[in-house]
Amino acid sequence: MHSWNSLLDIVILLAGSLVLGSIMARLKQSALLGYLLAGTVLGPNGLNVIQNEKTVEAIAELGVALLLFSLGLEFSWQRLKKLGSVILLGGFIQIALTIALSMAAGVALGLAAKEAFVVGAMVALSSTACVLRVLMDRAQIESEHGRCALGILLVQDIAVVVLALAVNVLGTEGTATEVMLYIGQILLYAAGLILTLYLLLNQVAVRVLGTLTMSRNRELTILLAIVTGLGSAWAAHAAHLSPALGAFVAGMFLGSSPFAVQIRADVASLRIVLLTLFFSAAGMLGDPRWMISHLPILLGLTAAVVIINTIVVWQVLYRMGTPQATAASAALSLAQMSEFAFVIGGLGKAVGILSDDVFMAMASTAIVTLFITPFLIAVAPQFGAWVSRVFGAGGGAGSSAAVASAHGDHQPPDILIIGFGPAGQRVGRSLTNSNHHVLVIDQNPEAKHLVAELGMMFQPGDASSEEVLEHVQLSAAKIIVITLPAPVIVIQVIRHVRQMAPNAYLVVRSRYHIYAAQFENAGAHAVVDEEEEVGKRLAHMVRRQLDGLPVHDEDAERAEVDEEVVPGDKTTIAKDIT
Repeated sequence: MHSWNSLLDIVILLAGSLVLGSIMARLKQSALLGYLLAGTVLGPNGLNVIQNEKTVEAIAELGVALLLFSLGLEFSWQRLKKLGSVILLGGFIQIALTIALSMAAGVALGLAAKEAFVVGAMVALSSTACVLRVLMDRAQIESEHGRCALGILLVQDIAVVVLALAVNVLGTEGTATEVMLYIGQILLYAAGLILTLYLLLNQVAVRVLGTLTMSRNRELTILLAIVTGLGSAWAAHAAHLSPALGAFVAGMFLGSSPFAVQIRADVASLRIVLLTLFFSAAGMLGDPRWMISHLPILLGLTAAVVIINTIVVWQVLYRMGTPQATAASAALSLAQMSEFAFVIGGLGKAVGILSDDVFMAMASTAIVTLFITPFLIAVAPQFGAWVSRVFGAGGGAGSSAAVASAHGDHQPPDILIIGFGPAGQRVGRSLTNSNHHVLVIDQNPEAKHLVAELGMMFQPGDASSEEVLEHVQLSAAKIIVITLPAPVIVIQVIRHVRQMAPNAYLVVRSRYHIYAAQFENAGAHAVVDEEEEVGKRLAHMVRRQLDGLPVHDEDAERAEVDEEVVPGDKTTIAKDIT
């Protein structure tokens, strides 16, 4: 009967998460906020609908293990190298500085050093699940500040395991010798677990199961993932290690196996269910009555967390060469506390470091910061632009001063390409023999090699900065092409262009159809809607297949494109340039 009651509680909690998550989504907020709110409302501190919260919390712990397992699947040294040394080093410096500042504040407020460290560890981590979800919803994941935020988040995710082990060690009582022996025991157990998982997953599993068997039997990949993820978490717990460590290491080894791609796809649905339960269980830690009765303290802690995280991330990124606006935008996006704050705090409470009052205060603060995250990310680009205006563009490649000293003055461009990803490169190649002065602006300094090969001028910098646009003599351009993926940044650049070069012909790439009208209203003369263009190409291929013609016919495709271009536009543009 107890098992059926527990099942009913899980169903009720998932149903509440479904309803409140849907409401949040309709309000254009992250559904994760609905999951948190469901736990708070239905939990023991709310309506007390959930009677067996211990069962839900136990299942939520499995969700954490599977979350770290899936994180390990995505982890690789190659991926870390792609982030670059600036982001990696910056991430570790950010964690260390945030813990140090939080510890200093905690000790000043009367906390013991160990307790202050746990609080600092909770504050230093930002929410990967919440930030990435909101950035993807706003189509900002590929923006410059989105990429910086993603890099910092990855470093923080790696640090979760280390911080969990550190809290375990701090909870150990005894002499210095006994503590050192305990640390040695942990390292020995960890080495044994890592070696065992490596042999089982990279040697035995590959040879016994084989890629052919796994590809023919999809259920085997699911079983392999569950057995590996949960089994390694249990093994780590049995060895007195953090279950998160075992799940993460197992995912990391399995991520380099031939089964990695299929496993990532197969565990996605199960991970969503368990992650929903995790956020709901975290929401149950919140006590509305405590929050209301301690509202001044809660607001003060929330403000302190947001300010500390924003300043630290902003300054670390900026001091390491990131443009001022990008660094500030990324910093505000990472101003919240992480879902792992509940894990670190719960562990600190379990080993006797955190008191109940401090845990409740920090857990409530984490819930509030997660709730305001969508609003912080929404204003992050504007905040970055404001910081750039007030404090100067600054920051390595993004600053006009650094650009000017490195490259000198450019000849005024006839054509300006802003953003040199695949779309910008396609435009650039089409202009190699045009006899016009073409200038490319991109924040990636490595793009200058390809630009030079095409015989064009290159300007590293952030095109959302007026200083950079003024430096390249934007007002002289006859045609300006914007290929940036982030819609908020694109609108900002369009407005700058319309003010500084009102007579220029402005062509803009729209990655999503819903933003095309906004770009036109902001001042773009022509908008290339990627989703519409993909639809045209698909329709073209279907028609040719039905007509019995070759699907890929460059002459036919070129003719179709020419038919859709207004001749008057081409003539006007050519006359303007000449």
